Amino acid sequence: MDTSTALGEFLRSRRALLRPQDVGLNAADTRRRVPGLRREELALLAGVSVTYYTRLEQGQSVNASDGVLDAVARALRLDRDEQAHLRDLARPRKAPANRGSAPRPERVRPATRQLIAAMDRVPAVVLDRRNDVLAWNPLGHALLAGHLDPSGPDRPAERPNLTGLLFLDPHTRELYTHWESETKVALAALRLTVGRHPEDRRLAELVGHLAIHSPEFAALWARHPVRECTVGSKQFHHPLVGELDLAFESLRTSDGSDHRVLLYSAEPDSPSAAALDLLAGTLRG
Repeated sequence: MDTSTALGEFLRSRRALLRPQDVGLNAADTRRRVPGLRREELALLAGVSVTYYTRLEQGQSVNASDGVLDAVARALRLDRDEQAHLRDLARPRKAPANRGSAPRPERVRPATRQLIAAMDRVPAVVLDRRNDVLAWNPLGHALLAGHLDPSGPDRPAERPNLTGLLFLDPHTRELYTHWESETKVALAALRLTVGRHPEDRRLAELVGHLAIHSPEFAALWARHPVRECTVGSKQFHHPLVGELDLAFESLRTSDGSDHRVLLYSAEPDSPSAAALDLLAGTLRG
C-alpha cells in the first residue's frame, strides 16, 4: 500500500467536506474550482505554513509531530477513528525484512476453535484482520453462508472472506436487509485496517480484487470512509428462517494474532430468538 498517496487522498477528501462558513471563514468568494476548503485555508486553521501542509498532503513529510497532526485533525473536524487513521497514514509501519516471501496461512488456536464449538446456540465466526473466515461453528456457518462448503475455512486457499462475499456474492447481498448500509460499514472498517497494516500484501490484493470486480466497492473506496465497527446490530433476511434482528460483538483474541471472534445474539423471547432457535434446530436434523 502506498501510504503517502493514501494520506494525500484522505486529507483532500476531508478538506472537500468543509465549507468556509462551516469553520468561520469569509465565504464571499464563490469562485472556487474545487469543493471545500483550499489548502491555504486549512493551513491557516491548523496554524501551520501552507508549504508544510502541502508537503504533508503530498506525502513528503514523514516526521509530522503529534502537535501538527492534532492541529490538522481539529481543523478538519475529524472524529476519533479518523484521527487514528490520520496517524496511521502519516506514520506507516516499516515493511518487514522478508516482505518478498509468501505470508504463512493463518491458523486458529485449538482453544479458540473449541470455544466456538461449545457455543451451540450462538453464531460464532473467527476472522483474521482481512476478514478471512478462519473457523466458524455450525450456527455461524448456517447464519452467514449456508450455501458455502462448511469446511472451506480449513483450506487456506478456499477460505471465504466476509467483505468479499458482501460485495461479490449474490446470496450474501440478499441475506442483509440493509445491504447498502452494511457495505459502507464494512468498507470503512477495512480502510482503518489498511491504514494500520500497509505492509500486508494479501490485504492489498483483497482491495485490488474488490475494486476491479465491484463498482460499488470502487465508488465507496474513493470516498475514504473510516470507522471502527466492533459492536452493533444487523438485520438479516435468512432464506430458511426469515427475518432476524441480531446484536453482534467482535472480540479480539489475546494471543496477539489480530484474530477476532464475531458473535451474534438475539434479544431473549423475541421473534429473532425464535428464528435463531429454529435455525439451530435445522442443524440437529
